[in-house]
Amino acid sequence: MRSMLAATLMLAAATGAHAQMTTPQVPGATPKTVQTVPVKPPAMQTPSATADAMAKAERLALQSDLAWVGQYNGAITGDVSERMVNAIKEYQKAKGGKPTGVLNPQERTALTEAARKKQESVGWKIVTEPTSGARLGIPGKLVPQQASDANGSKWTSPTGTVQVVLSRRKETNPTSAKLADLEKEPSGRKVDYTVVKPDFFVLSGLQGEKKFYVRGTFKGDEVRTMTIIYDQATENTVEPVVIAMSSAFNAFPSGPLAGPPPRRNVEHGTGVVVSEDGAIVTDRLVTDGCLAITIAGHGSADRLAEDKEHDLALLRIYGARELRPLSLAGGAAKTNVDVVGIADPQSQGGAAAVSNLKAALTAATSSNSALSPPPPVGFSGSPAVDGDGKFAGIALLKPAVVAGPATSASQAMMVSAEAVRGFLKAKGVSPNGTSTDAKAAVVRVICVRK
Repeated sequence: MRSMLAATLMLAAATGAHAQMTTPQVPGATPKTVQTVPVKPPAMQTPSATADAMAKAERLALQSDLAWVGQYNGAITGDVSERMVNAIKEYQKAKGGKPTGVLNPQERTALTEAARKKQESVGWKIVTEPTSGARLGIPGKLVPQQASDANGSKWTSPTGTVQVVLSRRKETNPTSAKLADLEKEPSGRKVDYTVVKPDFFVLSGLQGEKKFYVRGTFKGDEVRTMTIIYDQATENTVEPVVIAMSSAFNAFPSGPLAGPPPRRNVEHGTGVVVSEDGAIVTDRLVTDGCLAITIAGHGSADRLAEDKEHDLALLRIYGARELRPLSLAGGAAKTNVDVVGIADPQSQGGAAAVSNLKAALTAATSSNSALSPPPPVGFSGSPAVDGDGKFAGIALLKPAVVAGPATSASQAMMVSAEAVRGFLKAKGVSPNGTSTDAKAAVVRVICVRK
C-alpha cells in the first residue's frame, strides 16, 4: 500500500512539474500526441513464492512438522507444492488463524513445538538397522521390542498392534514394477494405493483387519523393503508416523546419519544456581546419558530430576561454598531479554568467561518463547533476564529433528520463569536466591559420556 501510494505521488508530482514547465500553446498550433503507459501496482507475492524463497533446510523442517501434526501427507523432499501450501492453510484454520498459506513467526514456532511434542510422545529416533546398514525412523515408544536376524529386523509393540519390519533379500534382475507385484501377493492383502517409480515403489491398504504400508527399493540384486502393519484403532496415532518413516527410510545410505547430530562425548552447557545448598537448573539434553557430570570449579554433581515437557534438569552439588543463587522472582519480559551464559571452551580458546547476548522473544506456547538470534553453543541452560535484571526464564538450544534428509536447522527456546519455578516446586526445591547478578549465579556444566 505504501509503495503504491509513493508511486502515485511521484507520478502526480512529475505530471505537475511537466505542466508547470510546458510552454503555453501558440494559437492555431496542433498539440502533439503523447503516449502514456499505465502504471501497474506490484503483484502480491504468492504463498508458493514465499516458500520457494526459504532455504531448503527450512522447507524440509516445515514439511516434516506439518506431517507430524497430521496436516501434510506428501513426501518430505523440501520441494514447494500446492499440497504443502494447502497443508499450511489447514493448520492455520485448525488453530483459528487466517489461512494465508504463509506462517508468521508465532505460528511457525508453535508448529515446531507441537511437532516436537508429537515426536517425543512416540519416541522418534533415526536408527541404523544392524544387518543391512539401512537407516530408518523408528517410534521407539510404540515399538520398543526389537529382534534381528540375517534377513533384517522387526520392531513390535508389546501387544502386537504395531509392527515394523525391515527385510532384505536377493532377486534376479529386479525392477520396481516386479517387486511391487510380488508385495501384492500375500493372502488377505487388499491394495488401495500404489506408486511405482524407477527406483522405488509404495503400496498401502488393508491386510485382513489391519492397515499396511510398504516401501521398497533395490540396488543391483539386493532388495530392501520396509513394511508397517498396524491396527485400524491406532490409525490417528500411527499414520503421521508412517509418513515420517517413509520419508526417513534410506535403504542404501552413503552419507551421514539423518536427523539430529549425536551428542558429544564431552558436552558443555550452562547451569544456574538456585539455592544455597547447591541446587542447579540446566538443560535436560545437555545432561542426558552422562557417565559423570561436573560443575567447573566445584566438582561432581548428581542429576536428581528432569522435566521432559520443558527439557529442564535438576542437579545438586554438595559442600560448595560461597554460592550466589539467583533470585527467581519473575520479571516482565515481553519482547527482549539478556541471556547470560558460558560459551563452549572451543569458541573461547579454552576459557570459561561469562558473557551475555541480547535476544528477541516470540511467544510459542504458554510456557515457551522462541529466541532470536540463538545463543552460541555452551549457552544451553543459561538464565535469561529482563530489562530490569529480573529472572525471565531458561534458554535452551535444540537441534531440529526432521523426518526426511538431514538439515542444519536448529531452534533456540526460552522456558518461562513460571515453568522453572513450577518444576522446582514439584521436586521439593525451595529457591532462596536473593541476588539479581546472573553472571555470579551461572556455572559451567560438563557432561562426560562414553
